[in-house]
Amino acid sequence: MIKKDLALQLAPRVIEMIRTRSMKAGEPLREQTFAQAFDVSRSPIRRVFALLAEWNIAVQEPNRGYFLKQDAGQIQETTPTCDPFEDFYLRVVDDILSGEIPAEFFEAQLLRRYSVPRGQLLKVLNRLASEAMVERKPGQGWSLNEFVHNAQTHIQSYRFRMAIEPAALREPDYKVNQAAFAKARAQQQAMLDGEIHTLSRAQLFEIGARFHEMIVECSGNLFFIDAIRRQNQLRRFMSYKANVDRSRLRTQCLEHLHLLDLIESGRREEAAQFLWKHLDEVGRLKTRQDALQESQQA
Repeated sequence: MIKKDLALQLAPRVIEMIRTRSMKAGEPLREQTFAQAFDVSRSPIRRVFALLAEWNIAVQEPNRGYFLKQDAGQIQETTPTCDPFEDFYLRVVDDILSGEIPAEFFEAQLLRRYSVPRGQLLKVLNRLASEAMVERKPGQGWSLNEFVHNAQTHIQSYRFRMAIEPAALREPDYKVNQAAFAKARAQQQAMLDGEIHTLSRAQLFEIGARFHEMIVECSGNLFFIDAIRRQNQLRRFMSYKANVDRSRLRTQCLEHLHLLDLIESGRREEAAQFLWKHLDEVGRLKTRQDALQESQQA
């Protein structure tokens, strides 16, 4: 049995403290205040705030932190349940991104840190290895891939995509996959209808990655398709980090729908230019978010 993540254990207590203090919508949630109240470090409190944002109880504002989205009296008695494995996986992701897991580590270190069965830890490590985030060292131990903490690679990733994805739209054999476009449109609309706040970071990444892969796949160019798939695999961690802040996801969904409209109406050159601007803006925003989080953790 997996030991429940500390953030999930703390979440009901944080909500109860919010109710006890009769906090109002718009009030800031301060990490230090709650950390001192529960005698824990700020890291699990930060994860609690991220959960509250996923549950639509709080909102993260760039450069400012988390703020209560509802009056204390409006918060429901029950909170959404989380898949224990997915929660543990994302906890490890958070700890890697925050620098709490070193560039080289042994399984024994993580077993002591998380108090989980070895089989459960190996399941997470093997998933991370399949996503090209970690790799097993010759002999013993594991290591993080060097781009995980390299901000420059994040910028380069978006610059590469700005070259590849619009070019795919300009391929002479580009052909719209009607079924795939309809599915993508339905997913984007479902997110606008509320799933932005209920889907996990992993699910949000998969939907976004699949959307861009689908756009490129319609080009029929195998080299472009292989490039975007590899790129999506490499940027997974960076996207998980950025998806903690969901404030811009609604705009991204609307832009994705507009892109589908342009392509389906045959305006592929206009679509290519719009996609370039879309990637440029999202890349700049997420790079700023990374820099802000790094400065807050310093």
